[in-house]
Amino acid sequence: MKFILLTVLTALLVLIVNPFLPYWAVMILLAILAAAVGNKAGGAFFAGGLGMGLAWMGQSVYISSVTGSQLPEKMSELMGLGDEITLFAITGVLGFFLGAFSALAGSLFRKLLKRKPDNIYGR
Repeated sequence: MKFILLTVLTALLVLIVNPFLPYWAVMILLAILAAAVGNKAGGAFFAGGLGMGLAWMGQSVYISSVTGSQLPEKMSELMGLGDEITLFAITGVLGFFLGAFSALAGSLFRKLLKRKPDNIYGR
């Protein structure tokens, strides 16, 4: 349940905050969000990556289809990628990795600050 919650909250955070802040600020907010939700490291990695990757790819496809611009097509030709679908996929993969490592950092930071029991042997 925490996985789905973090995925949805990540996507919403990216969709709402990304137009106003640079990507690195969104990454910091995502790390704070992942620390607050409290997923384990692997779950936070994939949830943060999936949320941010889908949001970035969705935004790029949406903006391209609404505006009808030829810019994605021309950029993909300039980069030698072939078509704009590949450019959208690369945008999604880049968003996945940025979101995944941000959420992983937040999860590991929470684990670092978590209090460990002093008496583990029950004396």
